[in-house]
Amino acid sequence: MAQVVAPRVTRQTVGAIADGAFKVLLATLYIAGAAPLGRLLGTPAWLMVVSGVALLIGGGIEIRYTRSRSMRTYTQLMIAYDSGWVLAALTGLLMARQRSSAGGEVWMGYQTAAPIVFAALLIAAAPMRMTSGTQRDASD
Repeated sequence: MAQVVAPRVTRQTVGAIADGAFKVLLATLYIAGAAPLGRLLGTPAWLMVVSGVALLIGGGIEIRYTRSRSMRTYTQLMIAYDSGWVLAALTGLLMARQRSSAGGEVWMGYQTAAPIVFAALLIAAAPMRMTSGTQRDASD
């Protein structure tokens, strides 16, 4: 009888799923609260909605690919994404401190582009191979 071997769920896998779920939750908040959040950040409501849609797509793809991409790929992409997020947030904050009205737009612009880039890179990454019941990276 053939045995189906499922990939083991690790803390890293749970972390990747949680990261995607957080993006989906944030997307919902951006879309639902587009007008008040846009006023608070000094951005147009349409940018909040577009950012929410981008986060929704990115988070959904991130959750969808957890079983077919290596955690090494996920970790590298999450580090790059979060590093860019911090830089965009700091840039937006510095702009706001200098009384620029574009700080919120810089921050939301990053949150619109980055999830799509993350998702595209994740889709383009080599799928992991399954051998002997263990997860293996396609580059191994």
